[in-house]
Amino acid sequence: MSVITLENYALGEWRKGAGAPAELPSAVTGEIVARGGSGGLDFKAMADYARDVGGKNLRALTFHERAAIVKALAQAVMEKKEELYQLNFHTGATRKDGWIDIEGGAGVFFSMASKAKRELPNDHVLVDGPVEQISREGTFLAQHIFTPLQGLALHINAFNFPVWGMMEKLCVSLIAGVPAIVKPATATSYLAHAAFRVMADTKLFPAGAAQLVIGSTGDLFDHLGGQDVVSFTGSAATAAKLKSHPAIIRESVRFISEQDSLNACVLAPDADAESPEFALFVKEVAREMTVKAGQKCTAIRRALVPEPMMDIAANAIAEALRKTTIGDPANETVRMGALVSLSQREDVRAKVGELKAETKVVFGDGPFEEVIGADAVKGAFVSPMLLRCDNPWRAKAVHEVEAFGPVSTLMPYKSLDDAVALLNRGGGSLVMSIFTFDPEIAREIVLGAGSFHGRVVIVNRDCAKESTGHGSPLPVLVHGGPGRAGGGEEMGGVRGVRHYMQRTAIQGSPETLRAVTGQWVKGASIENRAPHPFRYRFSDLEIGKTIETQARTISMEDIEHFARFTGDTFYAHMDEAAAKANPFFPGRVAHGYLILSFAAGLFVDPAPGPVLANYGLDELRFLTPVSAGDEIKVRLTAKSKKKRNEEYGEVKWDVLVTNQNDEAVASYDLLTMNAL
Repeated sequence: MSVITLENYALGEWRKGAGAPAELPSAVTGEIVARGGSGGLDFKAMADYARDVGGKNLRALTFHERAAIVKALAQAVMEKKEELYQLNFHTGATRKDGWIDIEGGAGVFFSMASKAKRELPNDHVLVDGPVEQISREGTFLAQHIFTPLQGLALHINAFNFPVWGMMEKLCVSLIAGVPAIVKPATATSYLAHAAFRVMADTKLFPAGAAQLVIGSTGDLFDHLGGQDVVSFTGSAATAAKLKSHPAIIRESVRFISEQDSLNACVLAPDADAESPEFALFVKEVAREMTVKAGQKCTAIRRALVPEPMMDIAANAIAEALRKTTIGDPANETVRMGALVSLSQREDVRAKVGELKAETKVVFGDGPFEEVIGADAVKGAFVSPMLLRCDNPWRAKAVHEVEAFGPVSTLMPYKSLDDAVALLNRGGGSLVMSIFTFDPEIAREIVLGAGSFHGRVVIVNRDCAKESTGHGSPLPVLVHGGPGRAGGGEEMGGVRGVRHYMQRTAIQGSPETLRAVTGQWVKGASIENRAPHPFRYRFSDLEIGKTIETQARTISMEDIEHFARFTGDTFYAHMDEAAAKANPFFPGRVAHGYLILSFAAGLFVDPAPGPVLANYGLDELRFLTPVSAGDEIKVRLTAKSKKKRNEEYGEVKWDVLVTNQNDEAVASYDLLTMNAL
């Protein structure tokens, strides 16, 4: 193939870097795949362009409009995936590895776009939690909200997942409304460049919303400020260097760090050699060692087993590794390709050399038996290596040194407390996995070690078939970990979006809060005039539209009929003496669900119209008991709206049920689907 010239996407156009470009070799053949660099770029101008043009354009869109762009970008990547797969092989990754990276990256976009449409408003402000009443009469209230930061997001990505790593960061910053400057790791930047170009060619990025830097970021850090975010994936040493940059410290720049970690898995003491959990443990350790040639930030680096199981586990994992075919990742018979570069191979060998001082090699110390379809010298190939440390408390390197390749260390524990202490000795990781069929053991380990790990996967015979595995970050779950893992968080559904937003406490009158948040707040003005609120289509319904119903008297006959009809003969409704003995009731009272049913009968407009369906209730509370002879009435107010698609949207109604003394009987949010 011809050598690819990598260009930067800066200030809205593609630009070649000045000066001598870096040459990027194939991990498989050693031949040059691409050339590129960032020489000559004006990084201050790029930062200003991101903030002044990109940020303004993104913030003009609602969450839903940004999500629609993200979804369309994912579709574009999927349409070009085969072109990306051809480049993927040069990174040393098999097609299965590339599926995680390429289609997994698009999957994060799809997932986050869907989450945003479901969970975020079609607005520019995200409400955080309930209204706080901070005055006695309710004329002065408070509400926490999120708004987009008015800076840029600098995404610094790792070499191992050039597409997924770029897309999992980019989708949340775009949905949040913050423009990004993407800096992929140089070694595999040709694949990130190709995926970024696919997205840029769609012309869907608002001007300034995304820029790409191939190579060094020059003096870009000097131009960062307090509204900016740096999201970094890479080594702990590089993270420490970047965090200490004067601009990061001086401007209190948000720094999200996802860095190397010694992730662990543990075979619980309830598992023996014949148990399904043991087989699952062995399979997972071998898989995590060989997927992406072990170049995963979530790979298993330390595998813990009960002391009597050491020999059995070592032999079983070694046997599984013997089945691993190594070679050209484009060959369908190959299960493990190459490391990303020859320099990475040398780094892995050096780290293994440190580990060997405390361990014995169980598997992988000898030369390759066969490298299929490739040159073992020119390609960055290395055997999977299983090490064994019989005295983990006397060892140091096994808890501190990460060989970022197909390397894992097996070690024993004497008790569950000992296992927890060893898990935590890694100093914090992205993920830990537990293989047990005993829920109480799982709970004990989680309570003891959960705070040291960003994610905990508990696998047993019941869930293994559908388990996503130890090493698979999911867009709906947080990705990050404490301590050595960087102390950061990415993804996690809407949580990831909030990393690029500012939480602000707003204080003011109900009417002011309504205007700021776009949601009706108790105490704000209402419109209680005909026609009935259910007569309005979604697009025409105004927040604050209200109906106040006539009263209905609830009789003892109503209560008894409801009990017989539903089968709900709970004593509080049927036994006067028992009900009076209850501290919550004055005697026999109406069913809570009877109140809900009668409330609906009071406010529902029965004729066909824009209201298509009752979608459910939120925040239901029964506040005051209703006895026979009491009256109830309802105030129904349009609280907020969220468009679902081109046919209908979700309306949230504030429902307050009161009695003849104007005491609150019940309150809840009613959700309906209304035609647009």
